[in-house]
Amino acid sequence: MAANRETPYKGSNHGDFKRIESSRPTWKEATTAPFQIIQTPDTAWTLGNGANKSHNPNGHKHVSIDPWAPGRHPMNNYKLCISAVVPRPIAFVSTRSKDAKATNLAPFSFFNMVHADPPLFVLGLTTPLDMPNDTLRNLQETGECVISIVTEGIVEAANAAGINNPYGVSEWDASGLKPVYDCKTVSCARPEEAVFSMEGKVENIREFNSRVFPGRKSGSLVVVEATHFWAREDAINEDRNLIDIKALKPVSRLGGISYGRTTQAFEIPRLDFEKDLGGAEGAKKLNEQQEAKLANGQV
Repeated sequence: MAANRETPYKGSNHGDFKRIESSRPTWKEATTAPFQIIQTPDTAWTLGNGANKSHNPNGHKHVSIDPWAPGRHPMNNYKLCISAVVPRPIAFVSTRSKDAKATNLAPFSFFNMVHADPPLFVLGLTTPLDMPNDTLRNLQETGECVISIVTEGIVEAANAAGINNPYGVSEWDASGLKPVYDCKTVSCARPEEAVFSMEGKVENIREFNSRVFPGRKSGSLVVVEATHFWAREDAINEDRNLIDIKALKPVSRLGGISYGRTTQAFEIPRLDFEKDLGGAEGAKKLNEQQEAKLANGQV
């Protein structure tokens, strides 16, 4: 590997991107190691220990940041939050218009699962209902979509689908992915190349008031209920209740134009109040220990 390769840049410094990219390890070089399950940062950690051994602030103090300080541009809050709230899963959303003449495919990293019965997911869009982007427009018209998980095998295609095409110009062409119209509960297509996809119906849509421009709406939140699942056969177990992370190879969104791979995992069992803490007596004892630490300036 070349010794003069540049380290990943901070923020959204696009610069001469291809030159910067060419100085980095190739995908093949970086994927020689298999997916690993490793130990936790501190295998000796016990209840009440606080930060683990990997925590090392090096004496740095915290900086107070007022999101609405005079002169602070609201885009600074966006950049700050997307660089800190990471990694974020990416929803690859397929929709189409009510008359079926316009199709849309777009990635969203303001996305997550919020409930299991029924299976509910949220999409955050930075457009209001009266000025919707293509996805929001179609969701309002039809109330349905397909959400796929962005993985290593389709990450460039997903990024290409984020192009700012005008309404009616399909992002499917830019992505090069194959739309499959075999869904059971919705009329829009799913990407054949996706490892895991979910058909969904809109459960609720709400808007948010802008704090920068009083009286205006700044964005929308869409709650989607999953109505059918599609999983590639090599990624799903026999009981059809677990996706193999090694087959899924999910890609997450980081700050700026950065993405993250999932190549390692570690496991931590959930704790039980009676079994692991010792019930009320154990909780009282632990509280006394923490109070003693505070009194001695140890916390």
